Amino acid sequence: MTFRTDWLDRVALYHPDRTALVWEPTGAAYTYAQCDALAERLAAGLAHAYGIAPGDRVAILAENTVEHVLLLFAAQRAGFVLVPLNFRLAAPELDYIASDADPALLVYSGAYAETVTQLTTPARRLPLSGEGESLAALLAEGATAAPAPRVRRDADDPLMLLYTSGTTGRPKGAIISHGMIAWNAANTALRLDLTTADVSFNAAPFYHTGGWNVLLTPFLQRGATTYLLDRFDPARLLRLCDDAGVTILWGVPTMLQMMAQSPEFDAATLGTVRYAIVGGEPMPAPLIRTWQAKGVPIRQGFGMTEVGVNCFSLPERDALRKIGSIGFPNFYVDTRVVDDEGQDVPPGEPGELLMRGPVVTPGYWRNPDATAQAIQDGWFHSGDLVRVDDEEYVYVVGRKKDMYISGGENVYPAEVEAVLVEHEGVAEAAVVGVPDARWGEAGMAFLVPTNPDAPPNAETITAFARARLARFKVPAHVRVVDALPKGHSGKILKRDLQARAREEAR
Repeated sequence: MTFRTDWLDRVALYHPDRTALVWEPTGAAYTYAQCDALAERLAAGLAHAYGIAPGDRVAILAENTVEHVLLLFAAQRAGFVLVPLNFRLAAPELDYIASDADPALLVYSGAYAETVTQLTTPARRLPLSGEGESLAALLAEGATAAPAPRVRRDADDPLMLLYTSGTTGRPKGAIISHGMIAWNAANTALRLDLTTADVSFNAAPFYHTGGWNVLLTPFLQRGATTYLLDRFDPARLLRLCDDAGVTILWGVPTMLQMMAQSPEFDAATLGTVRYAIVGGEPMPAPLIRTWQAKGVPIRQGFGMTEVGVNCFSLPERDALRKIGSIGFPNFYVDTRVVDDEGQDVPPGEPGELLMRGPVVTPGYWRNPDATAQAIQDGWFHSGDLVRVDDEEYVYVVGRKKDMYISGGENVYPAEVEAVLVEHEGVAEAAVVGVPDARWGEAGMAFLVPTNPDAPPNAETITAFARARLARFKVPAHVRVVDALPKGHSGKILKRDLQARAREEAR
């Protein structure tokens, strides 16, 4: 069905003078009317000056900027597809993603000018700012351009591609559709009781679904105010809570732990904060109590790039009584918990979580096989194992896939292993997640050397991996072994390695 993809102008009509965004580093504020005008200017400039047409991809390689948000609204208006690139990735990783997305235009900040020269994509390059051609110049000059044609898109048409690493070792472009963005915003507003008076922040990077969909787009649809930060800084964020009257905090447990350990924590009143949303991994009970002692209830949540992202939420009243639970499904998310044969499991029994609804991705970009594997009969197969208790609270008990989460970032061992075996001294590699006091989980790599008499040392492997992988993917621990445990089929037995890792942690 056709869908009203561009809702910023409607919000600007309702709340023209309300503050939509504040660029926290400078304090520059943008009302909804101003954002609407800038999005129109950008859509027109890209269409007229660069020939960007509906369906074209526009990639951006930059840390958080206001321009990211303006590009999103321009994409809603003009029908192109935004591709935020992960600035933490190494150039070879980015090159694969850029080749797969095949953008017509690549926008970049000066900090990544050298990286851009290493990419093989034929996309036209456009700096964010600087002398001559730039996105900043386009925004300034776009006022004189004719308006861009309004494009009506279907709900399942791509609005954005967010690349997530896959178990095959290659990233997949999750299609974030126009419908997903709109329904997730409505879903979130209903479940979290959002109002136009709410104030929050965004320090999550825009290559991550959390940067867009946890609170930013729900706030923008609702007419609320978001402070954009260029990076996460615990002390700075605590001061912002009091100075700006932040009403909702959010982040992964690592972020809230760093805030609680900051020297600014005791002085912060946090008097306007209604609650904090936590996702990515369960929050430890002592940390929940620390925040509750400051008068900030904790709402545990759960989501994934391919589904919304706000799929489950635990009411703050149950933060300690149901610790470890992700609560209940949000509005417009249907769920099932099934066994390996696809049959529903009884309450209390673990099974794979399946989800269905308008917040589910239409699939993966140019990857029909991965799409068919993930979405069957309309149900998205999460790969997460959950159980449901007798009060219908849901708990994540494990992952069917080997993925682990380090500091809120998904790490897929297959991708890391594929890099490690490129080292001439490594014959085989297996990576598992192990508990980490700061990041929640970190990687432990088990390596079989090509020459047992001259095995590579941990420092050499770490340096090799850092040159080819984002830092959060680089294993924190390296173990050289004579052989990897394998089953009859030759498959590496990760559970045996995880058991060994647990023994070492004792």
